[in-house]
Amino acid sequence: MSNLREYLSQKRAALAARRESANSGPVPLRARVTAEGRSGVRRIRIRDFQIISDSRPDLAGYDLGPGSPELQAGVLGSCVTHIFLIKAAELKIPLDSLAVDVQAEYDPRGQAPDNVDAPVYPYNFRYQVQVASPAKDEDLARLHAEVQRVCPILNLLRNPQEINGSVARVSPAAEEHVAA
Repeated sequence: MSNLREYLSQKRAALAARRESANSGPVPLRARVTAEGRSGVRRIRIRDFQIISDSRPDLAGYDLGPGSPELQAGVLGSCVTHIFLIKAAELKIPLDSLAVDVQAEYDPRGQAPDNVDAPVYPYNFRYQVQVASPAKDEDLARLHAEVQRVCPILNLLRNPQEINGSVARVSPAAEEHVAA
């Protein structure tokens, strides 16, 4: 049995235990992003993790990490991959390997003040799942349909949500204290 098949067995047990003990209701999500002073690098903090986002040199960046549109493609791929694992475990569909390639386009002209044609957001998202499995084609199609139905990020991109934003003025000293 492949290591991925063993993991799917563990995943199935973890999902069953979580469903038995889980509180129903929303799980709060939070991320804090700060711009580093000398470089403009964006430090993304989520729980106890940090991710660096940066621009390419043609946008005064240092190319120290992926840009936001690239991160979005990665987030989509991560979510599709994870939901494939969850649903394969639930449906008892064996997988020997799994990879997801995500592609999209982003046109920087969308940010120009006189832009009327280029979208301001990444577009034309598409993904390809590469899977090795002894499962029948019908089972893989059923697995894919389930992933399409419940993948949170895939469905967020398909059905955008309203996002409310605000600006709060802080003193520079307070912001330096927060970033430390």
